[in-house]
Amino acid sequence: MKPLLAAALLAVSLPTYAQFNFDLGRALDLGKKVVKGGEAMKEFTTEEEIALGEGVTAGFLGAAPLHADQNLQRYVNRVGKWLALHSDRVDLPWTFGVIDTETINAFAMPGGSVIISHGLLKRLANESELAGVLAHEIAHIVKKHQLTAIQSGAKSDLLTSIGKEVAADRIGRSGGGALAQTGKTALANAGMDLLKDGFFLRPLDRSMEYEADRLAVVIAARSGYDPYGLVAALQMLAQAKGDGDGASIFATHPAAAERIAELEKSMPALDRYASQPQVEGRFRQTVGR
Repeated sequence: MKPLLAAALLAVSLPTYAQFNFDLGRALDLGKKVVKGGEAMKEFTTEEEIALGEGVTAGFLGAAPLHADQNLQRYVNRVGKWLALHSDRVDLPWTFGVIDTETINAFAMPGGSVIISHGLLKRLANESELAGVLAHEIAHIVKKHQLTAIQSGAKSDLLTSIGKEVAADRIGRSGGGALAQTGKTALANAGMDLLKDGFFLRPLDRSMEYEADRLAVVIAARSGYDPYGLVAALQMLAQAKGDGDGASIFATHPAAAERIAELEKSMPALDRYASQPQVEGRFRQTVGR
């Protein structure tokens, strides 16, 4: 199955787009649905992770339309995929998109889909800052932070939409083989439920955010960017605090000043890469900043 975000990005030339059908800020207050006493999934396979992420992505694209600028979508995809090639999970079907909202945030979905808001994108100054932001989201996926949060949050409970279909599918595939459609559907539905319940709009553990920052600057440096792009983006966010709505990056991440302080502990090791390009001209030409 082609990842939903990739399919949606190919469709941005069409005259219609997904419209908001639930309030992202209100979703923060919704509770998480779990079934008590169920059989928990101890570990997601890569295929199951991708199927779960497709459901989350579908929920995001049903809540916020993709930005109509096709050149902008292609540009962010190129930058994101280049960064992903320098991560430790190059096998994932990586896709990147810009949603048309003034909310200041970026989101990572299990399985390799990353979304950045236009509100955040237009506040960045150059491509190295964009690379730092996207690399942070890539790092969450590489480290499977969302999956860890799902599993630790559910503990021995079974997430509503996963149910017996996935367990049955696993038994049927005990000798190998691809994930069946029933398993894909159950996982995709679970992903949509998690988004509607606000799970992917809640903060991750601070240690996960700090780890994603540390890995992000390494991925950016490997990809040929100035690793201090992420630091510059965080400095911008520190000054912009108070902008945006309840689903903004300020509600879902530690304070920018705290993230910078943590990064300062590891940045000296990357100082030799600080002369790598920031790519301001191409960014301004595409983003129109």
